[in-house]
Amino acid sequence: MANFPNIERVDARAKVTGAPIYGADRTTPLHALLAVSTVTKGRLAAIDTARARAVPGIRLVATHEDLADLTSPGFLLSGGYGFQSFAPMLSDAIVHRGQPIALLVADTLEAAAEAASLVEAAYVEVPFSSKINSTGATIIPQAQSPLPQQIFRDTIAGDAAGAFGAAATTVDVTFHNPPQHQNPIELVATVAEWDGDDLTIHEGTQNSGALKFGIARMFGIEPDRVTVISPQVGGGFGQKNSLQMQTALVAWAARRLGAPVKMVVPRSQLFGNASFRPESRHRVRLGADAEGRLTAALYDVDAQSSRHDLFPLDYTNPAARLYGIPNFQGFQRIVQTDVQTPGYMRAPFEHMATFALDTAVDEMAAALGRDPVEYRMALDTDRDPVTGLPFSSRFLNACLSRGAEMFGWTGRNPEPRSMRAADGQLVGMGVGCGCYKAATAPAAASLRLDADGRVSVAVGVHEMGQGIRTALANAVAARLGVHPSAVSAVIGDTRGVPQHTTAGSWGTATAVPAVVEAADKLLEELGPDPLAAMARRGLESYETRIERRAPGQPEEPARALHVGRPAPWGPVYGEFVGFSYIAHFAEVLVEPSTCRIRVPRIVSVVDCGQVVSPRTAESQVKGGVVWGIGAALREATEVDERYGGFLNTDIAEYVIPVNADIGRNEVAFINEPDPRISASGVKGLGEVVMTGVAAAIANATWHATGRRLRDLPIRPEHLL
Repeated sequence: MANFPNIERVDARAKVTGAPIYGADRTTPLHALLAVSTVTKGRLAAIDTARARAVPGIRLVATHEDLADLTSPGFLLSGGYGFQSFAPMLSDAIVHRGQPIALLVADTLEAAAEAASLVEAAYVEVPFSSKINSTGATIIPQAQSPLPQQIFRDTIAGDAAGAFGAAATTVDVTFHNPPQHQNPIELVATVAEWDGDDLTIHEGTQNSGALKFGIARMFGIEPDRVTVISPQVGGGFGQKNSLQMQTALVAWAARRLGAPVKMVVPRSQLFGNASFRPESRHRVRLGADAEGRLTAALYDVDAQSSRHDLFPLDYTNPAARLYGIPNFQGFQRIVQTDVQTPGYMRAPFEHMATFALDTAVDEMAAALGRDPVEYRMALDTDRDPVTGLPFSSRFLNACLSRGAEMFGWTGRNPEPRSMRAADGQLVGMGVGCGCYKAATAPAAASLRLDADGRVSVAVGVHEMGQGIRTALANAVAARLGVHPSAVSAVIGDTRGVPQHTTAGSWGTATAVPAVVEAADKLLEELGPDPLAAMARRGLESYETRIERRAPGQPEEPARALHVGRPAPWGPVYGEFVGFSYIAHFAEVLVEPSTCRIRVPRIVSVVDCGQVVSPRTAESQVKGGVVWGIGAALREATEVDERYGGFLNTDIAEYVIPVNADIGRNEVAFINEPDPRISASGVKGLGEVVMTGVAAAIANATWHATGRRLRDLPIRPEHLL
């Protein structure tokens, strides 16, 4: 497939003029808020809502005693639809701090907020564990858990322990990552409205299919009675990839009151009621032979889950695929603590997996006296070390060589603390690599061509700001020979085709091949000049529909598309293994007295297959790099083990990068199509861009200061 033109974002003008309608933009007569638990674990002994009910304008106050007719939606990764199996307010149980204990609906938001502040509760408290090293945390080896082991088994290739024991040079290092929260601009919000027995939900979500079927399960109604409309999502990053805790509560209140109800969950409550990146600890041991060849990697992980769900870990799987290490052993343990169930936050495992492994690789290169870029290139492979299958495509070395040239790597003095800026700041240059599975998913797509040349496509995908409408328009326009402005897309809407969750970098790789296949079917049925064929037949419009599975995907798992469950396929497709790759080159400046760290520039080169929408793809990379800077130097959700829960529950105290933190960010693409993944040649992009950034910054910080820092985020006090 030829390169796609670098068109403007098709919805750019609408975005900047405020035209798109998000879920909470709709006006409603009634507003809902929640009162939440102030303890971490136990049960409600009593709840007093008398003062709340007396607030003028209050229409409804509900507690667990009122919602006995609802059931749990089940955990998304255990055959259900929710981000966790625990549904609040269905019993008096308290399983994590901040969980809802009362629902309040009023004529105004202010009245609902006042009433929520007046709810009083008494609790029976029991001991709890907040962190992975807390007393009472339960440790479960993942390989021995009830999770489906064909998916979540340990990652093993060769004899890593034997090769490590025989190694001439070894590295043994441990890393730590705190809990982190997504904090998208659009808060989690729901507008619910009943028309008789039919429910319509407006909500920004990455998974309108899960909302449709999950709400149907909770209410005991037919899924056809539920419509979910989500044309826009103001950021998700994994937080909105399943049914949230407030959706059913808002729908229940709307049915009870016979009027539409809206709830926008305050950010402080989201920290305790939505999924998050779990706390994790990583030990990496590397062994190299006398020639410096990396022969062994042992990678052990402990990561946090809740008491009520087993959130499966997948750190070792991508780590084993980053380089050609012939002997690899991954061992993962789930640590159950008293929090809500963690989830998938952008590059959920790969961010920390590549930070841990690639920082260790950098330490090995230093121990061997090898150039970090040259050493990584020497670790290249064209076959998957775990399965022995060929990679569908792999251009990591091309990313490294092109990035080194763009960055000016040859100007780097390899000696730590050897480079200074004109103002005396320490200068460091580092490299970091990352990878992410090239997954795809089943999809249905319909395409309608009107006699005036306009095209409408409907496909199972959601717009979270990544520019999927532009990618769809560019692909369909190229196939049908129309201008991209003539193509419109209906997405995130269960009234059209079945909706699959958009996550895991499979959105574009799934939706674009589907709409291209629909366009090809239309051309096959109408001929190379479809408008002329329609005119001859006297047709005002012509519609076609397709349904496709991922390459090598059996029919049975693909059917999950029709019941709102996730059904991604890959990276192992049977005959090959698919991954996207990236190389980042970072420069840091460290002020010698305060040890303040700045990142004046980063160069990123990506292997993501065919780039369908160059402009939005570049934006994706830059956004991921900014987040990588935040993850490396800023972001941590603080926990006080005395009280449980999370402390810095707003974006004043949960520190994220601002404009002053971001310097020059250069992006390039290898842009080599991967025809094994699909005819469109697209591999995933959205997640891989964040992998490897933290490693590049940490490695640059070592080069500037001579100190290896292995816990994130890296802060000035760690260097003092």
